[in-house]
Amino acid sequence: MIRLTNRQARQFMLLKHGLLGEYKFAGKQGILDFVRQTGCIQYDPIDVCGKNAELALLSRIKGFNMNMLHEVLYEDRSLVDYPDKNLAIIPVEDWPYFERYRRAARQHAERYPDMQALTEQARDHIQKFGALSSDDLKLDGKFAWRSVIHWSGGNNSSRSVLEQMYATGELIIHHKKGARKYYDIAEKYIPANLLNSPEPLPDELDHQKWRVLRRIGAVGLLWNRASDAWLNIRGLKAAERNEVFRQLLNEASIMAVTVEQMKDMLYCRSEDLPLIEAVLNNPEPEYRCELIAPLDSLIWDRKLINNLFGFDYTWEIYTPAFKRKFGYYVLPLLYGENFIGRVEAVAERKAGRLVVKNIWFEDGVVQTKELRTALDDCFQRIARFNGCETIAVPDLSD
Repeated sequence: MIRLTNRQARQFMLLKHGLLGEYKFAGKQGILDFVRQTGCIQYDPIDVCGKNAELALLSRIKGFNMNMLHEVLYEDRSLVDYPDKNLAIIPVEDWPYFERYRRAARQHAERYPDMQALTEQARDHIQKFGALSSDDLKLDGKFAWRSVIHWSGGNNSSRSVLEQMYATGELIIHHKKGARKYYDIAEKYIPANLLNSPEPLPDELDHQKWRVLRRIGAVGLLWNRASDAWLNIRGLKAAERNEVFRQLLNEASIMAVTVEQMKDMLYCRSEDLPLIEAVLNNPEPEYRCELIAPLDSLIWDRKLINNLFGFDYTWEIYTPAFKRKFGYYVLPLLYGENFIGRVEAVAERKAGRLVVKNIWFEDGVVQTKELRTALDDCFQRIARFNGCETIAVPDLSD
């Protein structure tokens, strides 16, 4: 069993995520390295000062710019859009591990006999004309359904059919324009050895072990309790989760970690022991200031973050305006080893201006010269990413 102080636990998580000290990840290779470490990054189309996946990478990848993720996803095809922790971006080599979900989607479609004719129309159209969105596809017939994956097809037949074909793996997302998805035939882009690979872990328990281990690696430290970190792992109820943890411990795939003043046991991947040993050797890494994406893997478990960092964060985007404590799209602000506040920033790209509408510092935060310099560097990175030349920041003077 590993024993850590609260500070050591925070340092370990932040160093693993590449959010403390020198940048751990750089360039397009850094994107691949981080996504492979975390398993997936969540996709969300809302773009206020960058989409969620972009903000997650911007805080970690040295030299990250607006084009890099698009290139890795839609030109290099080293990553692929597919549901994991909700809508997500995963390494293309993980494609075979999700065959059970594609099979479930095919079985689900059998309940809708009208789907087959519409699917054939869509298939013929894509083979003839190439990648398209639901707005480009006019089908002869109406069809409404509820998708087996994460969204409803509603009353739009074209969207329903394309999302079904995407769920089964016949189509992939070829590219996106804003929030609009364009689909094309998967076999054009997924290597044959992956597309036709048998499911690597056909046993349900083995599959759950793979996914739980992957999620632990994504966060760094996790506990065996109900958590948003386990979202979309099918069949993982408390009894199954307990058995998964028992087996992973017996196999020494994970290690138990106690943290001072925390009641619950935490767990890390055994492969992370060298990083824990480095933390135990009392490193004093350089401080950085970063804005953290609202669906960042670091904060998948908000209760855990509150326990470790004393930071209570709620993404209020779906909260009615009159009930919001802060704002519509407010991001956690990380400085060094602590969350020191939250920021609401809006990129006015046509005007070339980043507007920092508000900064809410946590109680006890002292606005030192070093902090203000780091904060300015952080806003400069956000501005450059969004193509903004000027920054409007509220008066931070006491």
